Amino acid sequence: MKPVIALVGRPNVGKSTLFNRLTKTRDAIVADFAGLTRDRHYGNGKQGKHEYIVIDTGGFEPDASTGIYREMAKQTQQAVAEADVVVFVVDARAGVSAQDHDIANYLRRLSKPCVLVANKAEGMVEGVQLAEFYELGLGEVFPVSAAHGQGIRSLVEIALEPLNLPDPDEADAAGDKSVIKLAVAGRPNVGKSTLINTWLGEERLVAFDMPGTTRDAITVPFERNGQRFELVDTAGLRRKGKVFEAIEKFSVVKTLQAIESANVVLLLLDATQGVTDQDAHIAGYILESGRAVVLAVNKWDAVDEYQRTLLERSIETRLSFLKFASMHFISAKKRQGLGPLWTSIVQAHKAATCKMSTPVLTRLLLEAVQFQAPKRAGMFRPKLRYAHQGGMNPPVIVIHGNSLEHVTEAYKRFLEGRFRKEFDLVGTPLRIEVKTSHNPYADKDEG
Repeated sequence: MKPVIALVGRPNVGKSTLFNRLTKTRDAIVADFAGLTRDRHYGNGKQGKHEYIVIDTGGFEPDASTGIYREMAKQTQQAVAEADVVVFVVDARAGVSAQDHDIANYLRRLSKPCVLVANKAEGMVEGVQLAEFYELGLGEVFPVSAAHGQGIRSLVEIALEPLNLPDPDEADAAGDKSVIKLAVAGRPNVGKSTLINTWLGEERLVAFDMPGTTRDAITVPFERNGQRFELVDTAGLRRKGKVFEAIEKFSVVKTLQAIESANVVLLLLDATQGVTDQDAHIAGYILESGRAVVLAVNKWDAVDEYQRTLLERSIETRLSFLKFASMHFISAKKRQGLGPLWTSIVQAHKAATCKMSTPVLTRLLLEAVQFQAPKRAGMFRPKLRYAHQGGMNPPVIVIHGNSLEHVTEAYKRFLEGRFRKEFDLVGTPLRIEVKTSHNPYADKDEG
């Protein structure tokens, strides 16, 4: 699973600037989950082959007891609890404050990897002006400038070093392709644990701990009709002793990691609550990560006909971007509708890993163009010549031709529909990329 880096420190030391630098974004909100305060933000970063999750927090006062400061402290404490490594950001120009000492004392008690970073250190003499930060007792001080991008690459390397991460290429090669990794995602109390326990009860299997790279990630292996599955935990299957009490029922990090490490995500909705903002945010993240997805509406037996109609309309409008996914109405408690659910999970995985031959893709492309040509842009009409597969999980189709920058999103959706129908791509996102051929004579002077 992706390692998690939490940024902590007092207000105005440049944590958000550093967050934006690490995630290569311009705004501090990358995944804004409803129900959480605005003081904790999550983003994805990547350096070399290694990807990671970054948590940005509000200003931290460990002993805050009132008002907004108490809430901010609670949010930061949860971020630290979820993290694999903590980056403590201080202001190199302002020097050490009493609040820095309080935060350092709190972090030392956690026995968790911690990196002390002095931000705004551009143009400073390291040995002299950073010496006072050693009194915080957190070891070496690493100078960076988040605003100017200085020292960021070294910072990530230092932060990830104690985690002993495996090479992603080797991990992919070692993975068993015949096992489908399934994550059950959804907000609290939609019935994730009930559904998982029902499955495990049917299969008569006991969950066991499979140590992960940076934390004890729990996966539950089971087999159904000869197909092996691996359930990635988002529903709190850990033993009580392994749960940090301060962590809320809904851990964003756990959900993001489970989605990233899965082949297929089962998004569970609550029929009695309808589609909430949180549901839509999780669905959006699944789509963004390119995972195959199956929708399941739980507690279907607890709502009447009128509520069912309203719920179906709500799903059509609020989750319209997941219209490629199969939808099932189930009752985990009464074990209703679970059989067809497995069929759709296998189908979604098959679609996500489907191999599409270049001749077939090109034939479909040319037939689609003959049926409906793309709109003319000025004097030129985009000319689509051939297509090939550019990736799997999710499937990527690359189209080559001339003037393809003028191909509209509506026309790409039209092509997507043709490709989906031919290859039966149900339950997986499909990405279409266009590459325009370069005219070798365009840059030559007329003579």
